[in-house]
Formats: sequence, structure tokens, C-alpha cells
Amino acid sequence: MSTIKFGTDGWRAIIAKEYTVDNVARVSIGTAKWLKANFEKPSVVIGYDCRFGGKMFAETAAKVFVNNGIKVYFGEGVSSTPMVSLGVVKQHASIGVVITASHNPADYNGYKLKGSYGGPLLPVHVSEVESMIPEDNELLVDQISLEKKADEGLFEMINMENMYIDLVKENFDLEAIANSNMEFAYDAMYGAGQSVMRKLLPEITFLHCDMNPSFDGTAPEPIHRNLKEFSEMIELSENIDCGLATDGDADRIGLYNSKGEFVDSHHIILLLINYLVNHKKMTGKVVTAFSCTNKIKQLCEKFGLEEETVKIGFKHVCGIMLEEDCLLGGEESGGIAIKGHIPERDGIWMGLTIWEFMAKTGKSLEQLIDEVYELVGEFKFERIDLHVSDEQKHSIMDGCKSNKFEVFGDYKVERVEDTDGYKFFFNNDAQWMMIRPSGTEPVLRTYCEAETTDKAFEILKQVHKEILK
Repeated sequence: MSTIKFGTDGWRAIIAKEYTVDNVARVSIGTAKWLKANFEKPSVVIGYDCRFGGKMFAETAAKVFVNNGIKVYFGEGVSSTPMVSLGVVKQHASIGVVITASHNPADYNGYKLKGSYGGPLLPVHVSEVESMIPEDNELLVDQISLEKKADEGLFEMINMENMYIDLVKENFDLEAIANSNMEFAYDAMYGAGQSVMRKLLPEITFLHCDMNPSFDGTAPEPIHRNLKEFSEMIELSENIDCGLATDGDADRIGLYNSKGEFVDSHHIILLLINYLVNHKKMTGKVVTAFSCTNKIKQLCEKFGLEEETVKIGFKHVCGIMLEEDCLLGGEESGGIAIKGHIPERDGIWMGLTIWEFMAKTGKSLEQLIDEVYELVGEFKFERIDLHVSDEQKHSIMDGCKSNKFEVFGDYKVERVEDTDGYKFFFNNDAQWMMIRPSGTEPVLRTYCEAETTDKAFEILKQVHKEILK
């Protein structure tokens, strides 16, 4: 059996290769041991997304837990990650398990752990779980009956979608959105947000809101290269004011303006801060991951908000949100949480907040972004993932560590930050680029921020030329 390691956000592996019933059972055995060591009467909420074998793998986990005398609350049908996290809080459970590989391609599945507070299990506890995963699975899961365990009170079905819908209705003015004379669209990317959005706002335009475990051959990550059809649909419609996309387990957000232009998470974070502070009169600390724009610091300074930068991975953001009064926690990859909700990334919740902002102000997304630019200046952000060999990846990262890269073509490095990966600053911090290996995929991520899109791509081109020599 292979060693199972959790990455930036859970354990992920290719289905039928390393992601098997036996290995899911092994992870669940380790999780069960951890629960019994830390809780007197442990309980688990389990959900699964739209991926192949989701229910089967979720039932495998459930069988391991009930076999260990641990109460299981099992989601009815497909659940998003935020729904499971909310379910943990509502059921007062010890932990949540989500069978999902989030934004990864269709041949992957995964296993996310959620804490009792409704957010990612903290790194120290994930490490403890990892250390308890056995080398082999000796449990015959097929011989465990969930029906029998239900009779014993150890297995219970719950409807997490209804829990989520009720909470949305309590927190959002859905009537204002529906009656705003604005047109909205939603692309589920064949993911777990499709059903709940149909129920919340049935009159909007929907795309890719049916079951397709292959995601039609496109990884369900809400970035522009995966959303070209959605972008073109918005552009051609000429009447859609804003488009929202969420990833496979609906915890990440992608956004489009009325022209079909992609709005990245950096801009979304700035929009949310502006809405929460200026319109909802809320306060609190802003916590963002290392790959986020420095414009967030600028806006926080203008609004008198404390700001902190942490390592990449929402679990690090969540750790601060649990300890301090936080207005917002976010990361570059589209995972954002805000005050008044669980400390969890939630693409739908963030999208509804932006739509409510538009509806309440009567302003277009473009106008709201211009307001942000008036405060911090205009900027563009681009990311290119490089598929390189492990040898190349290690060589490049070693070069970063040894300060090998002092210049990239025409761009001289003025300073470097290394909180998590390496951030190279040029031109008095007006431009920067970053190099970091992915924690969930076999790629090297390169990021760049500059005044224009063309400038960002130009910098990335010169960086790639230098590091791939």
C-alpha cells in the first residue's frame, strides 16, 4: 500500500490507481482513531460531490466510522463542501468528511476533513490523522451493513442542501436580487452547486447544471481557460450583467462582467471588502494567502483594517479566522470566506454577496470595480501553470532558494518575499511575479501582477525563458 499524504487541501489521487475503496477505508480508519482519541462521543458528517463513485466512497467511509461506534450523519444526494461544513456545525458533529477532489480533473477524487467549527481541519490535526493511517486495510467493508447500523442509531441521513438554503434565505435579500432588473447567470461546471442555485434563483440563466462526472473533459476549476463557453454566452447575450461560476465542490468562485470578461479573485476580495465596510458597516481583520494582490493591503490601510498574510491553503486562513475577529479570509485560487458565515470557502455565498451589492446599489460590476480602482489603482493579474518534470521543478525552486534569479530579461528584482514560494518584486512593487509548486497537482505555478494584462504576460514570458533554460 502507498503512503497517504494530505496536500494543501485534503488527500487527492487518481481513481482506481491510488484512490480505491481500500485506501479510502485506510484514511477513514486513521480518522476514526483520531476521533476516538480526541472526543468522548465522536460523530461525523459525510458528503460527496458529483464525481465518479462519490456515493460508493462516501459509504465506504461511513462503514468504517460506524464499525468503530462513531455516529454518522450522511448527506442525501450530492453536497457541496460548504454544505458539509455547515452540516458539521448544525449537527454539532466532531468532524466532516467530503469525498471530493475539488477543482482537479475528472480522473481524481479526494478526501477533505472539516473541523467541528465548520472549516478546514487545522494542519496540526491533519498531521495527527495522517500519522494514524494504517499501512493496510484489513477491514471487510462489504460486510458492514449501514441499514443495520441505522437501526442501532449510528447512521442517519440528513438533508444538507435544505440546511444551506435556509441559511441563505436568512442572510440574503434574494428578492432584491431577483427584482433588480439585472440579469444573472450561473455556471456550475457540472459541479455540486447546480441544484441549490436552481432552487435559490430559478429565473437566472444556467449553464452546465446537470450530472456529468467527466465534467465534459474540462477540469472544474473556475478560471478563464476553463470557462470560455460561459464567457462567450455572456458576451453574445448582451443582457447578462454578471456571471458566477463555481468549481466541482462549489467552494471556489469565478466571476464575469457584462462583457464576458473574467474577474479574478483579487478583484472579488477587494469588492467584498468595499461592500462589507462601506455599505454594511462591518469591521474586522483581513487575512489573505501569500499569492494575493498587495492591493488588499492598500485598501485595508485606507479603511483602517488590520491585515495579515499567511501561507497558501485555506486551512491557514481558517486558523486565524477561528482565533480573531475577521472580516474576510481569502486566497488567490478563488476560495473566500466572510464574516457572518462559517469559516469556510463558499463560492455561492460570495457570488450572492456580489449580486446583492449590485442589486442594492444599482451599479454594474464594472462600475463597482472602477470604484475599487479609484481607491487602489488599476491592476491585472495572470497565472500560468507549467507542467514540468520533478527534476526541473526542484531545480527551479533550488534556484529561487539560492537567490539565483536576480533579473528576468528586462526586469530587475528589487526584493523577494518567501512566505510560501517566492515573490519577486519589480518597479517599486508596482509589478511582481511569484513561483510556487502546487500542493495538489504536479505543476509549477507562476503568477504575475502588473498595470495591464499585456504587461503581466510579457513579464511571465521573460520569467519562463529564464527559469526553463
